[in-house]
Amino acid sequence: MYMRNDTKAELLQRIEEALRAVRPHLNADGGDVEVVDLTDDMYVHVRWTGMCRSCAMSEMTLRAGIAEAIRGKIPEIVGVKAVN
Repeated sequence: MYMRNDTKAELLQRIEEALRAVRPHLNADGGDVEVVDLTDDMYVHVRWTGMCRSCAMSEMTLRAGIAEAIRGKIPEIVGVKAVN
């Protein structure tokens, strides 16, 4: 199912690299995001940590920041979902 012949581990590494651009903004507000899983149908599951867990803007940050950063670098990702 994975494109470009990447293994799941390689895709997870690429996802972490894509999140490097977003993390400083999350960290500045006392929060962060961690990757929980990459499903076989190419959805990334993330968990908010720190202040991001209770932030009213987390859904917008997920769509406009996290998902865009990941899909911009890894277009085969279908979507990103928060699991908390």
